[in-house]
Formats: sequence, structure tokens, C-alpha cells
Amino acid sequence: MNQNVSAPQAGDAWSRVAARVAGQHWPEAALYVVATPIGNLGDLGLRAWHALQRADVIAAEDTRASRTLLDAWGVNTPLMAAHRHNEASAAQAICERLAQGQRVALVSDAGAPAVSDPGARIVRAVREAGYVVVPVPGPSAVIAALMGSGVTTDENPAYAFAGFPPSKAAARQRWLRSWAALPAPVVMFESPHRLQAALADLLEICGPQRPLTVARELTKRFEEIATFPLGEAAGWLQADPHRTQGEFVLILHAAPQEEGGADADPQADALLDALLETLSVRDAARVAARATGLPRDVLYNRALARKKPD
Repeated sequence: MNQNVSAPQAGDAWSRVAARVAGQHWPEAALYVVATPIGNLGDLGLRAWHALQRADVIAAEDTRASRTLLDAWGVNTPLMAAHRHNEASAAQAICERLAQGQRVALVSDAGAPAVSDPGARIVRAVREAGYVVVPVPGPSAVIAALMGSGVTTDENPAYAFAGFPPSKAAARQRWLRSWAALPAPVVMFESPHRLQAALADLLEICGPQRPLTVARELTKRFEEIATFPLGEAAGWLQADPHRTQGEFVLILHAAPQEEGGADADPQADALLDALLETLSVRDAARVAARATGLPRDVLYNRALARKKPD
């Protein structure tokens, strides 16, 4: 572990980089879409700090939460509210400020605005009005979870971001079934009070062997990233009462494409064809999975492809 950097050296390096960033181009009449920390205050980028300092106003999803961050970093820029309930009027007010040549920064409570957070409507309105939009990237729960899971590779970097599942059970199950069919890892968010229900639905849909990564409290003191088969998810939660607390990112790993699987198994196809004469796609896949031992989600996709139109 390298502990040879002294405080003066670190301060000198910070000052040099800060001066270089300050000397960059900072256009006026522009909307700066600024990513903010998802938990760790130290993750605010230097360019993000400059953008927040230089802005004439900061449009924030929650002005109280943003003020806490800004106070910690010594940013005194005024705040205005820009959340999902006033996004249309906030967009108009921001365009009026841009027309006066002001710089406006847009932030959400945590992470990247306009990505599973309010802000996209504002960005579209600003672009349609002909003003410059400057994205200032930074912390992301999605990217942090992928980095910590190792679920993607440079040979196959594909993944899908699904956001939050629906809150109602039937809609959530349909939603999860659709995403689970993708041949790539699926990243989703879930709240603590719906986590157990979502995991139970995933187990029902995907079967006990499908791998899942759970990332909780990312970048915070009690950060935890664990990967296990869905059949072990309930036990993992019950092993520590703190595991039902915090903010969660779930990564449903891609369905295994095993040699000799459903796509290459004529007996599985024949069974599905027979079952589909009287059963729904979902029930046919469930019965076929019990009979063959093949993954339920793979059989579901196969049944969906083989079902004849009514």
C-alpha cells in the first residue's frame, strides 16, 4: 500500500489540476447536467464541483438533500426545485434563464440526472429551444454495480438497464418475465420494502439456479456486493437483518446457454408443442422445466417462439 504521498504534495497536485479545469471552456447560456455522489461525498468530481460553483442557479430534485452536499463542498449557488411534479414549469423557467445568458446546473438526489431520475424532460426542452447541454459525468449506481460484479467482459460488454420494477405484483411479474428473457445481464433498482417480493418473483420466473448479484449501499460504509443462485437469495437476506436495509441494485445474470439446451433439444420442443395445445406459454414452460430439468426462462422463450397465433 502506497502511503508515501504527503499532504503538501497532494495539495499541490489538486491545485494544479483544479487550475487546469478552471481554465477550460465553460459556455454561458448552457445547461450543465451534473452527476453527484450516490453515497460517498468524496465521489464528487472536480469538474462537477466547478460546474456547480460557476452556475447561476442549480435545479435540484430535492433542494434540501442537495443543499447538504453543496454545504459540504462549500458551494453557495442558489437552488431551485426541479422534480417530476414540476418538470414542465421548471423546464420553462430554466429556458428563460438560459435566454438571459445564465449557466444552469441540473442535479438529482444522487447519481446521474435524467437516468432513472427526473431531468430528461428538462434536457429535451433545453435542446429543442436551441441551447447547449453539457453532460458532466460522474457517479452511477448502475456502473458501480457492474464494476463490482464482474458480470460483463470486454469480449461481451452488453447489459440492459431496466430501472425500478412496477410496484404491483402482477405488473411486476410481467415486467420481470420480459426482462429475464434477454440474453444479457439486466440491471435493476429495488426499494427495501419490495425487495423480498421482487426476489420471490425472480425465483418463480427464472428458477433457483439463475445467478443474481445484489449490490447494496454502494460507495457507503456498509457497501456489500454478493453473487449467488436465486435459490439462495432468501437465505442470504435472512442471514443478516441489515441486509434488508439501504438502497439496492440487482443484476440478473444472463440465462445460461448450455450446449444441448432447449434450442437444440427436439424432445423439449415436442413436449412444448403438446403442452401449448392446452396451456399458456407460462404454464407450458413451468411444466416442461419440471419434466426436463432445463432452465424455465429458456423454455419460456422457446415456447413463446413456438406458440402458434390464435
